[in-house]
Amino acid sequence: MNYEVKTFTMELAGRTLRAEIGRVAEQANGAVLLSYGDTVVLSTATASEKPREGIDFFPLSIEYEERLYSVGKIPGGFIKREGKPSENSVLTSRVIDRPMRPLFPKDYRNDVAINNLVLSVDQNASPEITAMIGSSIAVAISDIPFNGPTASTIVGLVDGEFVFNPTRDQKEKSQMTLTVASTKDKVIMIEAGANEIPEAQVIDAIYKGHEINQQVVAFINTIVDACGKPKKAYTSADIPAEIYEAVVNIITPAAMETAVFTDEKQVREGNLKVLTEKVQAAFAETNPDWVSYIGDAIYKFEKKTVRKMILKDQKRPDGRKVDEIRFLSAEVDILPRTHGSALFRRGQTQVLTITTLGPLAEMQRLDGLDELEENKRYMHHYNFPSYSVGETRASRGPGRREIGHGALAERALVPVLPSEEEFPYAIRTVSEVVSSNGSTSQGSICASTLSLMAAGVPLKKPVAGISCGLVTGDTDDDYIILTDIQGLEDFFGDMDFKVAGTKDGITAIQMDIKIEGLTREIVEKAIYDTQKSRYHILDEIMIPAIPEPRSEVSFYAPKIVQTKVNPEKISEIIGQRGKTINKIIEETGVKIDIEDDGRIFVCSTDMASINRALKIIDSIVRDIEEGQEFEGKIVRIMAFGAFVELAPGKDGLLHISKLSTKRVEKVEDVVNIGDIVKVKVLEVDKQGRINLGLITE
Repeated sequence: MNYEVKTFTMELAGRTLRAEIGRVAEQANGAVLLSYGDTVVLSTATASEKPREGIDFFPLSIEYEERLYSVGKIPGGFIKREGKPSENSVLTSRVIDRPMRPLFPKDYRNDVAINNLVLSVDQNASPEITAMIGSSIAVAISDIPFNGPTASTIVGLVDGEFVFNPTRDQKEKSQMTLTVASTKDKVIMIEAGANEIPEAQVIDAIYKGHEINQQVVAFINTIVDACGKPKKAYTSADIPAEIYEAVVNIITPAAMETAVFTDEKQVREGNLKVLTEKVQAAFAETNPDWVSYIGDAIYKFEKKTVRKMILKDQKRPDGRKVDEIRFLSAEVDILPRTHGSALFRRGQTQVLTITTLGPLAEMQRLDGLDELEENKRYMHHYNFPSYSVGETRASRGPGRREIGHGALAERALVPVLPSEEEFPYAIRTVSEVVSSNGSTSQGSICASTLSLMAAGVPLKKPVAGISCGLVTGDTDDDYIILTDIQGLEDFFGDMDFKVAGTKDGITAIQMDIKIEGLTREIVEKAIYDTQKSRYHILDEIMIPAIPEPRSEVSFYAPKIVQTKVNPEKISEIIGQRGKTINKIIEETGVKIDIEDDGRIFVCSTDMASINRALKIIDSIVRDIEEGQEFEGKIVRIMAFGAFVELAPGKDGLLHISKLSTKRVEKVEDVVNIGDIVKVKVLEVDKQGRINLGLITE
């Protein structure tokens, strides 16, 4: 059998983007071997022949699979093969999913799987962007229904200038990492981490990236024109119009509006339960075959009602104005024994964040594809238990959503953290969502800021986060933006636009939408609306709770003192087979971390122990010279004198003649093993031998 391979190329930000269709994976519905520079990713798309029965959602799964052979590494550990997806894999899968999901038909229920296998990585060409573009190509050329394609670009900021799909060196210097995804007309996804970049500059960056995306979309369309398959017809999962109209007539629009118009989630659910039972009773008598459609029909009716109330009547379900934030409160020091804690509340959303400090040796080691990411000093983890939304579900550990929300909060706070030199700690914050009704990720940013400040972490500035929503009509000009969306507005709305930052600029953005893109007018208004709300949260709630970071870490937190020695002296501190350093640790009870550049971190909850360890280290690295005085221990006795340990590994001879001004018959008449004595260095001979004299009071 002969296989025809079609190759397409374009220049993208100074590197060649090359798509090969038909070379591999010909049994997939769509596949592309995509190269960007020397980065190579195989992207495939497959779909089931029939819809999945009994579901009310589109079953899309997206995988981004890292292979360490792509960077010439053998996996660590005993198994020596890749295990569960890394955090970066999960985050990349999410960032691929978010712009593509809205472009599949809303009533499509066939299983769709998009897989991205990273085969080779060029550190100057992002495999994540390659996978995002590859996923779009694979689906666009397949027979799977899809209203794409999409394109994605990373925008960096180096020396005040925008750079696109930055190289390794540019990433190190960049003040911003902004990922923009677009269709041929509109921006459809934004993800950003930034070093307090002003709103106007961020908006400019978004649309510079959007311009690049238009070139990539045009490139993908040429591939579709040459290789694309006709799109398959599918079985629609929409509710039959007759059944939906019957449900509306039984409930009535006025009754549905009354049922959903409340800020209490439990009350709303109770109201809807009553309406559901009413429809069930009616259908049981007249149309028992329609009973299975009731849940979907009521959901659709509720959604239409909420959207109509907001868009046409400008009435929110909880009665707020469109730009009004729910009740806010903030408290610190909730927990007595943790290093730092804070509780932040916005409406029914409550997030409790706990801070833990540790030595730098406890930072997270990363075994991934990016050479710039070898470890992580600041770790933010986010937990979303079922009780927070009043559900009964066993915990199975963090899912993709939890990992994504934790990474967003982490990204928001990294720009304001002190450097290792200023604050030599590994830092972990854990956000426990104890109650949820919208915007928990932004609540975790606020709670984490407060918790870090309470723990004595000298943040440069406090960070707050807020999200806004969107409801659109039939035209681009028919829309309304909602500040601080609650759960119902998130479920039934078109957007969740999360923005975090300080008073001086943005530190993180994450935009999720359910429609086919946003106009620039909507993007700009959303960003400036969140700025106003962010200022309010900082000035009125967070700063009054704790105006500035505590000057000292918690009593229960470890104290860490940094010193620096000549790197050539490190071997003396460690000693043969670690004997010297282990002895220091045993004697003082401290933890000691040594860096190759000579930095030494001494950690303990007891400052006296730290000072004792530092004194010992100083005695080891100090060159012993004539005239210096020491306090040391008698470690060995000979007939001609006693050996005094001046520092671990450094002994001096206290000759019998130097024990007293009088004649001494026997060394033990004056000193014994274990005695602590004060001595003075009388001589360091050419062979490095140290001769001592006893100092008597």
